[in-house]
Amino acid sequence: MQFHWLNKQNNDRLIIFFTGWSFDYKPFEFIKCENFDVLMVYDYNNFEIPVIPEYKEYFLISWSMGVYAAYILKDKLPEFSKKIAINGTPYPVDDEYGIPAKPFLLTLRHAKQGLEEKFYQNIFAKTEEYNRYISTAVERSIENRVTELNSLYEKIKNTRLSYDKYYDKALISTNDKIIPTQNQINFWKNNAVIEMLEAGHFPYYNFKSWNEILCK
Repeated sequence: MQFHWLNKQNNDRLIIFFTGWSFDYKPFEFIKCENFDVLMVYDYNNFEIPVIPEYKEYFLISWSMGVYAAYILKDKLPEFSKKIAINGTPYPVDDEYGIPAKPFLLTLRHAKQGLEEKFYQNIFAKTEEYNRYISTAVERSIENRVTELNSLYEKIKNTRLSYDKYYDKALISTNDKIIPTQNQINFWKNNAVIEMLEAGHFPYYNFKSWNEILCK
């Protein structure tokens, strides 16, 4: 995994943000950090996490595949005052609770082509959002992102996971083209407070600050 400080100003409160597959920090730099330090976690080619610095209070925000990654690493993370899952579940490849196996395996098989073509367009609900993303697009190599998806799938296949209630709230987009909205609802309806968002898989242009996400 890679780590990037979106903000490090010796604030008392730290947000740890686990992003989704194939992303890095570039598309998130516009979000105001205000009086939070924000540490971003991305690139799940491995699952090694560093020692987290000491803060008075911690918050977890995870998105897409990051919902799974944060959950399987929970014993190595600090105690959080609030834990939010955005457009993801702890069962990321699952016919009922995540991405159905058949389309996921197609994505895996054609990952390079998808990243070069329509994958990022499908992340967004609107063309203007995709066009905005292009100006701050992910900078990681396609090869690195392809191996990441393979690493994630190997981890998912080889990890026996039994979910005990961890996340407090799930934000679910009504127009998610990556992880079916209904599958997310199927999982979270018995496991967290749900709030629906009028957005696509990448809902962040709906927010101005990390605190706004925490207060949803």
